[in-house]
Order: sequence, then C-alpha cells, then structure tokens
Amino acid sequence: MSTLPLARFKVLDLTRVRAGPTCVRQLADWGADVIKIESPDGDAGLGGARHGPDFQNLHRNKRSLTLDLKSADGIAIMRGLVEGADVVVENYRPDVKFRLGIDYESLAKINKRIVYASISGFGQDGPYVTRPGFDQIAQGMGGLMSITGEPGQGPMRVGIPVADLTAGLFAAQGILIALLEREVSGEGQWVQSSLLAAQISMLDFQAARWTIGREVPGQAGNDHPTSIPTGVFATADGHINIAAAGNEIYRRLCVALGRPELADDAAFNTDKKRSANRKALNAAIAAVTVGRTSAEWIELLNKAGVPGGPIYTMDQVFADPQVQHLGITRKVAHPALGDVEVIGQPIALSRSKWEVRTPTPEAGEHTDSILAGLGYDAAAIAGLRARKVV
Repeated sequence: MSTLPLARFKVLDLTRVRAGPTCVRQLADWGADVIKIESPDGDAGLGGARHGPDFQNLHRNKRSLTLDLKSADGIAIMRGLVEGADVVVENYRPDVKFRLGIDYESLAKINKRIVYASISGFGQDGPYVTRPGFDQIAQGMGGLMSITGEPGQGPMRVGIPVADLTAGLFAAQGILIALLEREVSGEGQWVQSSLLAAQISMLDFQAARWTIGREVPGQAGNDHPTSIPTGVFATADGHINIAAAGNEIYRRLCVALGRPELADDAAFNTDKKRSANRKALNAAIAAVTVGRTSAEWIELLNKAGVPGGPIYTMDQVFADPQVQHLGITRKVAHPALGDVEVIGQPIALSRSKWEVRTPTPEAGEHTDSILAGLGYDAAAIAGLRARKVV
C-alpha cells in the first residue's frame, strides 16, 4: 500500500490541454489515485502529441479510462466512479458540465463528500462566461503583457503559459483546502479558479501599485520596476543578472565593482534617485562589467554579498550543480519512449515525498481494469466497446 501523503484520495480527471492537467499533476505526484477520463479517441492533440514532451510531462502518475460522456452508458459509468471518488476536476467550457449532467450539484447528490474543481478562462458566470479562454488572452487582460518587455516596444507575452499554470496550481490549492474542510463538515464543495483571476493575483505588487497607489505600472524591460540596480549586464563573454536592492547591497556592489564613489553620488544615493536615473547608473555599471567574464563576476559578487547569477539556456539550467542537487526532475520508464525525464515538484517535505511512479498512459490503457473494479464483467466490457462507449 502506498505511503505517499495523498494516497487515500481518488481523483477523477476530466481535464485537457494545460491548466486542468497542471492541477491534477500536483495531486498525482503526491500519491493520489488519478483516473484520467478521455474521449474514446483519446486526448492526444489537446496538449500536443501523446508521445510528445508536453503531454508526457503533464499526465504521468495516472490511469487512463476512455469514456463517451455523451452516452447514457458513459454517464452511468461516470456516476459509478463518483460514488467512490473524492475529487473531480474539469476545465470544460462552463456550460458543458451542466449539459452533460456532471456538474457539482448533480454529482453531490450521488456523493455529498465530493470535492469538485472547475477551471475556466474567466469564471463560471459573469459577462464573459461564454468567451473561449486561452493563456495569452488572460496574460493580456490580466495586465501582464502591459508590464512585460522593453519600454516603448509594445506589449509582450511571457515565455511560459503563466495564467494556465497558476490557475491550475490555485485549483490544486483550493482542492486541498476543501479536503481539509471536509474533515470538519463531512461535505465536499465546489472549487473554482480561472485564468483571468489567477493572472491578476500573480501581478502581486504591480497590481497593488494601482489598487493602493493609483499608479499605472509600465514596461521596464530587464530592469526591476522599482528596485534599481536590478537587471541584466553585459560581461566579457555574455550577460549576468545583478540584483542590488536597497542602500546596503548597493554600496557593496559599488565596492565590488571598484567604483565606491557611486554609492555616495548625489544622483544615485537613494532608492528613488537610482530608479529615476536608472539609465545613467546602468551605463556606469555596464562599463565595468564588460571587463570580466560572467563566471568571474558571479564569484566576486556573491563573495561580496551581492546577488548575482548567470542567465542560462535550457540545457545549461539542467547542467547546473545546484539544480541537479535539488533533484527537481525524475526519470520514468516508458514502454515506447524509454527513459523519460519529467519536471517534478518544487516542494520538499521533511518526511513525506512525491514520486513519479508511472509514465503517461496510453489512451484507455486501464479501461478494462477500472471497469472491472466497478463490477463490469468481460462480456459487459465487450458490449461497451462494441457500442463505442469506451
């Protein structure tokens, strides 16, 4: 029997593409028994090719059941699964679950302890409820693209689907909260997250600059919006990041650069002045940093107590000794692809562990065993297959 911390929970995964699978992946890695419910044709293409990096990274640690939820038999199977489940996660368009009869209220009548999570583009109601949701749309509406990129060059998306990912992470957090609350109330509840709400939440201090200070933040490129000097500086063989926030660290930086006079320069001797005069200050720093290699500066700055680090390409990220020490990737044996290295969990607990136990399953790989667990015999399963229910 599994000793992983979430092993006692069964999760029905109706999700596709990214936000939903990201949510369920958190539960699966920590041991939850996840049944991925796919259409009879499988979900390949919704998150890339099934054997592609994206799909394989998203759907490990799951069992796969193919099921036609538009059929009466398919809904009957779904309802049977709900009886013994703890969590259902879906990211359909908001109206779809009601049309299929698998919304929270309907399933709670079968199992009052069910925790039901919905992830959408804009929320489960409101003026935009019928709009199709997509990560880049949320990045734009959520303000992220207006503060990303170089000043004057127009809006810029970030390099990861941050709205998708965070909507999934917040949904997983909501599920865990609901499961904890269920221990007191004995009842489940409906958990909701959306790409738009997640994106706005992730704006953090940039949003508070408006909500509290009534300041509209702009683009700052590689500079920190308010804390200067924090940015990218050219070296003799590339570029490095330097983050010298606050007067004390800034003074250390000036000494490390061999320009101690910059610390007391009237144009740069306060946070506010450094931010206002960032172009001149950055130019003064860059004139020094080009004289040594990136590795030399990183060693020198960190010894001086100044945060400084490399700017890696993806291959360099995973070659770094600290990244390797963190053990954030895991290899899992895939029957068709061989050893697959997937990205793991950034959370470490002192006693409990997460695991990548099984690779992403083939579509319907576990259909027969899951149905057998519900009491269907071989003849009944064959009949379901003949009718294309599974």
